[in-house]
Amino acid sequence: MDTLGKSLIIIGVVFIVVGMAVLFGPKLPIIGKLPGDFHIKKENFEVYIPLATGLLISLLLSGLLWVIQYFSKK
Repeated sequence: MDTLGKSLIIIGVVFIVVGMAVLFGPKLPIIGKLPGDFHIKKENFEVYIPLATGLLISLLLSGLLWVIQYFSKK
């Protein structure tokens, strides 16, 4: 039963973090406007490729998951 409780707490924390990101993400000026984010705009064509933002989010999530895994082994 211990592992079920820890898992539910971790899932709850993940939901809180995702909810905060959705709520406050658009208000952060740096997200989506990093130097590696490409925005191509033509006459009838517009493409946005958030390469640097995707890499930053991937690094942050990888670090968070590593910390969770590290503390769950103890």
